[in-house]
Amino acid sequence: MTLPSVVGGGGPPWPRIAVGGHPCLPFARPEAAVHILLLASAFNSLTQRVHAELRDRGHRVAVELALPGGSLPDAVRRHAPRLVVAPMLKSAIPEEVWTAYPCLIVHPGPVGDRGPSSLDWAIHAGFDQWGVTVLQADGEMDAGDVWASVPCRLPDASKSELYRGEIADAALEAVLLAVERFAGGAYVPRKQDATHAGVCSRPYLDQSVRRIDWAEDSTRDVLRKLSAADSQPGVLDTLLGGEWYLHGGHPESELRGRPGELLATRAGAVCRATRDGAVWIPELRPRRLPGQPPTYKLPATSALGDRLPALPEVREATWTDIRYREDGNVGHLSFAFPGGAMSTDQCRRLLDAYREACARPTSVLVLGGERDFFSNGIHLNVIEAAADPAAESWANINAIDDLVEAVLTTTDRLVVSAVAGNAAAGGVLLALAADEVWCRSGAVLNPHYRLMGLYGSEYWTHTLPRRVGAATADRLMGEALPVSSASALRLGLVDRVVDCGPDAFAREVDALAARLASLPATASRITAKKTELDRLESTTPLAGFRERELARMRRTFDDPAAPYHALRRSFVHKERPACTPPHLASAPVA
Repeated sequence: MTLPSVVGGGGPPWPRIAVGGHPCLPFARPEAAVHILLLASAFNSLTQRVHAELRDRGHRVAVELALPGGSLPDAVRRHAPRLVVAPMLKSAIPEEVWTAYPCLIVHPGPVGDRGPSSLDWAIHAGFDQWGVTVLQADGEMDAGDVWASVPCRLPDASKSELYRGEIADAALEAVLLAVERFAGGAYVPRKQDATHAGVCSRPYLDQSVRRIDWAEDSTRDVLRKLSAADSQPGVLDTLLGGEWYLHGGHPESELRGRPGELLATRAGAVCRATRDGAVWIPELRPRRLPGQPPTYKLPATSALGDRLPALPEVREATWTDIRYREDGNVGHLSFAFPGGAMSTDQCRRLLDAYREACARPTSVLVLGGERDFFSNGIHLNVIEAAADPAAESWANINAIDDLVEAVLTTTDRLVVSAVAGNAAAGGVLLALAADEVWCRSGAVLNPHYRLMGLYGSEYWTHTLPRRVGAATADRLMGEALPVSSASALRLGLVDRVVDCGPDAFAREVDALAARLASLPATASRITAKKTELDRLESTTPLAGFRERELARMRRTFDDPAAPYHALRRSFVHKERPACTPPHLASAPVA
């Protein structure tokens, strides 16, 4: 199989390629299409993926959020769906709904597992095999008839990585199978036997179980507890006279100290000693005080602020959020930022690393993470915490624009964006700045800005129409809906879909990049890049796109009444909307 090449505007002329054994867009037969309502507590990553993949297959899909004060029975009657699917629902479906409509619940555990903290318990207990079950709602939580169950591995990774990776892959497979069985009309779901030995009802995993004993717990135990709570709810702990939720954890093999002691900082994280080693903790969230607004995660050093003692900022350590390695003529610049957000500092450090990588004698440079998020654009939490959020917004958008510009103007090698996980807003446009975009089959892209009240930057007015055409670019920006990897391939947002599990993506990309570097056509493509950039600069210079975009962004940042500021605060403080956003409630067939 020959890797494609492209020079010039209007999008690549080659057939889009999917690597793996599955077709790119297995649309449903028209007679099998179903009107589906997704019930969810939030439009989270799994709900977005189910939404996008069901629409890919021709189903009519709408979303209704289960919000305080709302009436789910009234909402469901208004939608009048043929089937209700709940990818992520923290509250029970009312009996009035599940007795009137078939309701399928996605439970992140194997058949027989029950309880609200299923995946947390699996990681906390050190299980390496797990599963996802789609079951029918009834009067007992997680005890309904089983429509589909798919097993999956639990590699050594954090809960959020697993949830967006292995768990999401298994959940999507189980949902598609359940919907297919429902549409067929002949399948009879299996009843769960409450007396079966495999049935296990687990309680909510509270902080009394998650608590770290720094004097007694091994590094492995500490990491396991942090991994089981990394995104939410975090592990409650005391540190420097305050109470904090610890989010995320990475092992450190060299630094040592008294258990619980802070040893060093690096890239916004703090290193804390255990009884037999140390761990890096990237983010902290202060415990919420009565009567105070919800708190939010920040880089650990920023959260601690003046409380942080004088600690060495180490350059050599086991953990880092940016890594570079070489394999022959291929350079690999990987980065992994919590939640996919990129602060001003993170953008600048990644730009420095990118420039150093471009100084190496390689013909192909791969840019991206190895498992999880690619990027979600600017760091709204850091902006919200700034003394002047408008000024920090401006600094952050310019820092990410500088990074995107560096990628767009690289003419001495081919740059490949390796999108292992989800990407949104400016993160999608960072990926599109490369010569080729390779995307894992489980990734979901959100190439839009309007839900945050922003026009957008990162040269989107240049790169997005160039790839998908002006009309499709306008539609993607206006609809503000998630795009599956298969649809991204069909539209031209990405050039290759790598059909594999999260752990295999980096290995597959390594092989593809090595092949790309070895192709005779690669040298001519690199030569053509300089010619094409010179042509572009003589007609529609890149600086013009940036200036026009930033002029609109600056007006928004500097206007205290602009919706962006209220939307940012709501996002950071996780405020729930008053109602389901109209663009979700009335989403048409793709």
